[in-house]
Amino acid sequence: MITQLLTLVALLPLFSLYPVTATNLFCEAENRYGETGCQISSTKILIKGGTVVNAHHQQLSDVYVEDGIIVAVQPNIKVGDDVVVLDATGKYVMPGGIDPHTHLDMEFMGTETIDDFFSGQGAALAGGTTMHIDFVIPVDGSLSAGLKSYRKKAGKSCMDYGFHMAITKWDEGVSKEMETMVKEEGINSFKFFMAYKGSFMVNDELLIEGFKKCKSLGALPMVHAENGDAVFEGQKKMIELGITGPEGHALSRPALLEGEATARAIRLASFVNTPLYVVHVMSSDAMEEVAKARKSGQRVIGEPVVSGLVLNDSVLWDPDYTIASKYVMSPPIRPAGHDKALQGALSAGILQLVGTDHCTFSSAQKALGIDDFRKIPNGVNGLEERMHIVWSTMVESGKISVPDYVRITSTECAKIFNIYPRKGALLPGSDADIIILNPNASFSISAQSHHYRTDTNGKVEVTIAGGRIVWQNEELTVSPGSGKYVQMPPFSYLFDGIDKADSDYLSSLHAPVKRFKSSS
Repeated sequence: MITQLLTLVALLPLFSLYPVTATNLFCEAENRYGETGCQISSTKILIKGGTVVNAHHQQLSDVYVEDGIIVAVQPNIKVGDDVVVLDATGKYVMPGGIDPHTHLDMEFMGTETIDDFFSGQGAALAGGTTMHIDFVIPVDGSLSAGLKSYRKKAGKSCMDYGFHMAITKWDEGVSKEMETMVKEEGINSFKFFMAYKGSFMVNDELLIEGFKKCKSLGALPMVHAENGDAVFEGQKKMIELGITGPEGHALSRPALLEGEATARAIRLASFVNTPLYVVHVMSSDAMEEVAKARKSGQRVIGEPVVSGLVLNDSVLWDPDYTIASKYVMSPPIRPAGHDKALQGALSAGILQLVGTDHCTFSSAQKALGIDDFRKIPNGVNGLEERMHIVWSTMVESGKISVPDYVRITSTECAKIFNIYPRKGALLPGSDADIIILNPNASFSISAQSHHYRTDTNGKVEVTIAGGRIVWQNEELTVSPGSGKYVQMPPFSYLFDGIDKADSDYLSSLHAPVKRFKSSS
């Protein structure tokens, strides 16, 4: 774990910016937009002799791909000479990762993330992630204007992606736009911020209205769970105490405020009888609220992120501001012990999948808050690192099985957002988003190459996205415009039985009571 901490630290200065070198064959968006000549592309691929792993099963088998779709998964497939053959003997063949939580090309806190859809997705592909779901931020509260902006930003995509939609205000117009997003635009999830007072934060009244609307549409409500009012007071207190550095960020928003907001959101979701998704669960306080709710039968999804799984907040006390500020995110990285608790909850199924909250800023941007931690742009990286860190932290340590690894990095996300088995599976008819992972190869994370090559076992050696070999032999070969937008239909499995529960509730009320009025 110490090695992981140090390697992630080494990475943070560069985030996900790739140099254009012989081992990073990005086609420059401004020069080659729409061209495909630089792609390694084949309509027919056979992966031979590997252990094919799905979330429920693993077996020795071949995988045959044609025109971007998996055609067959079975032993001893015979093909002609026009097929590219990849030998996966002794390796795992798995569905590509799906990151449920990213922020690319996002305007936030007076600046903009340094990773756009091209650079961020290229990093993801090198790390074995073949799809992500990004958050659309409304423009002046308008969902349609926000979506239009993000569609334009995503025009340079080099892998598949979907969208969540943030809700930052509430009125009848927003309610109607939510219907359009679900029924016409393929968005089936809406995020509500319980933090960021004065900008994104919504109050409980709006949260309830939003939950009700989500339920009626079969869309999944998501919450950033921190008590924004209390955080605001905590920030003022730190400034009054003269604590203006990055450590003030963690001190101003302790875990108990994350736990309180998580509990409140869960209870309000129960009141409305809607499923709930809690993003970036960073503390044992929040995790325990998710655990209690799930034990009672409530449909609550808890999503930890890689930074919360492997880091602790000691880095925020680093005497070098440049180093400390790199770790400022919200909710903040917690004290030692929370990370182990989150790992245990993930292995026990209390938490269901792993995201990144990838939201990258340069050191110069982080320096905006050098005299006031409240002005430090919040965010860390993780898109390229996620698959390897989860493998090392959870599989190599014996906490989970290899099929469980597939579940928490790919399949569960596909099921929650209703795109399974098109995504998240290696089955006939599924999209050919595939990785080949060598459990015996070593890797490292270096700030120079931002690739993996050292003494920790388990490395993604090949990434196939949409039937195209995009990562092989330490070489990334992608072009802008090759990624596709994936529409996500409403009413995932989380909504099964909701109507019956509502009916049972109404039947249980024994109300209204019919009373006789006195004749007197």
